[in-house]
Amino acid sequence: MNIARNIAQIKSEIPSTVELVAVSKTKPNEDLMEAYHAGQRIFGENKIQEMTDKWEALPKDIEWHMVGHVQTNKVKYMAPYVSMVHAVHKMKLLKEINKRAKQEGRVIDCLLQMKIAEEDSKYGMSSQEITDFLADERLKNYTHVNIRGLMGMATFTDDKEQIRREFSQLQNLYRELKTKHNFDVLSMGMTGDYQIAIEHGSTMIRIGSKIFGARD
Repeated sequence: MNIARNIAQIKSEIPSTVELVAVSKTKPNEDLMEAYHAGQRIFGENKIQEMTDKWEALPKDIEWHMVGHVQTNKVKYMAPYVSMVHAVHKMKLLKEINKRAKQEGRVIDCLLQMKIAEEDSKYGMSSQEITDFLADERLKNYTHVNIRGLMGMATFTDDKEQIRREFSQLQNLYRELKTKHNFDVLSMGMTGDYQIAIEHGSTMIRIGSKIFGARD
């Protein structure tokens, strides 16, 4: 795998307005450093312990994004350093992120996860639940989190029309909420579907295997 070449190729294909998150879960630090030397600074992980170990070992100008499901009791381990939490799917989790960020004297960027896939395995809220979430009075007290937008994962399928339908739902909700809530991040699209995601307004794509090769 030529990691630097893969990154250069992806960056040449996507608009300059779209941010690339290199999803480095299960990959060794040497691979991350190869990506780092190619100019990549945003890395995505889905396990807090693994991400924390990498944060401790690797350069401090890396932005760490938590892209997987977060258990509330593990938030404290990433609060000192995490740049963005992609998958906030309930108020209890946001409350904990706010609490831990406050203890660290930080503000942590967050995205609300919408369930657009037809698979049961995916977490997330419905569009109505997200609208209600954003109207919740408690948010006014959570001054150590910054909700910057939405995130979603399409069904893992070869059916491009289904993927388009799912991304459209997320795009429509993002457009509806963007101005009112000052949103600037729509995180959708992975190795298999990021081109379709970009067609539907994605501002942030999460790419793993196309950069680092298949997961071990």
